[in-house]
Amino acid sequence: MNDDRYTLRPVGRVESPLTDPGVAPKQGDEGAPEAWLVFEEGIAPAVRDLRPGADLLVLTWLDRARRDVLAVHPRGDRSRPETGVFSTRSPHRPNPIGLHRVRVLDVDGVRVRVADLEAVHGTPVLDVKPVLDGER
Repeated sequence: MNDDRYTLRPVGRVESPLTDPGVAPKQGDEGAPEAWLVFEEGIAPAVRDLRPGADLLVLTWLDRARRDVLAVHPRGDRSRPETGVFSTRSPHRPNPIGLHRVRVLDVDGVRVRVADLEAVHGTPVLDVKPVLDGER
């Protein structure tokens, strides 16, 4: 690997009742509670067109994840063969970027309430993109 450096600046944080990654759902559709994406005030123009009902892809920085893990037992199940992290959704990976599909429930200024977000409280939000027709 080369030693290139990139600077990522969080645009917000997750506010969620989930506080322990060990008990958080593995995926958002596995019982994740409603949560808030709370954006920095300077990001308000980027948030202004979000509407309830929209599906979004939220990119997060999984700040509690390990970066030295290259292979895992999927879903932590040791009976399953060890698999390279690029073939899994493990949070532990060289660059712990989370990808979450969520549905917007409400927008209140720079606060966006969403469904199906399994990220824990305080997780940095890097970016948000709309789900395009035909994307799964």
